[in-house]
Amino acid sequence: MSQRHPGGAHELGQNFLVDHSTISAIENLVAETSGPIVELAAGDGALTVPLARPGRPITAVELDPRRARRLRRRTPEHVAVVNEDLLRFPLPWTPHVLVGNLPFHLTTAVLKRVLDARHWRTAILLVQWEVARRRAGVGGATMLTAQWWPWYEFGLRQRVPARSFLPVPSVDGGLLVVTRRERPLVAEGGQYQRFVRDVYTGRGRGLEEILFRTGRIHRSALRQWLHEEQISPRALPKELTATQWASLWRRVRSTTTAPSRRRPRKPTSSAPSGRGGGRGAGR
Repeated sequence: MSQRHPGGAHELGQNFLVDHSTISAIENLVAETSGPIVELAAGDGALTVPLARPGRPITAVELDPRRARRLRRRTPEHVAVVNEDLLRFPLPWTPHVLVGNLPFHLTTAVLKRVLDARHWRTAILLVQWEVARRRAGVGGATMLTAQWWPWYEFGLRQRVPARSFLPVPSVDGGLLVVTRRERPLVAEGGQYQRFVRDVYTGRGRGLEEILFRTGRIHRSALRQWLHEEQISPRALPKELTATQWASLWRRVRSTTTAPSRRRPRKPTSSAPSGRGGGRGAGR
């Protein structure tokens, strides 16, 4: 067993799911998928036990050795209970479905690890409400969502009131469903993600100014793209959709401008001091 995670006055920072309607909602979402299940932060088995009834193979990962032992005694043979750190447990190299009521203080760390993994097809995750909203792009996409959109679809299914957990947390939860795209919208992973980071952290009053300052695209090609996509030059990075990010990247890749051949213009005294992604660049 690895070292316990910091955070949370209660055990391991975990809020245990006790609401039957939410459990049923997760069961129904899992029923729409196929293949083995990997459950992260299994806890006392509020999800493990009902998910085991149809007979699908389940690997339940739980950090607390006492809870892992109790859960092992309560579940049938097709459920493998693993006493392990969910941030270190090696995810299978075969297709599977991820399920989990994630410890709220670990949500971002777990999501980053999950998104970087290759072989799962659907992830059904109960996370903090605001995190679920941001990942799903409600109110504007964050940088993390935009960086991973070409490979995943993010869906917000429902809000889960704080009273659905014990101990009761200070914030609500949100049921987030992440689905791997069969055909990615972008081929170049690292290059695309660095480009998104440059845009979200770039300076300017809107997309036209921010994108031009990156030195990645000619002004004429940029204005043509904005016109074709019907996007205002003053729009913010968070306002773009997944398909618009992919379209923008294709335009950037096809332009003759490259960062090594054209330096971004230095800000002048009249240039805005704020960051263009400032209102929409939250992780």
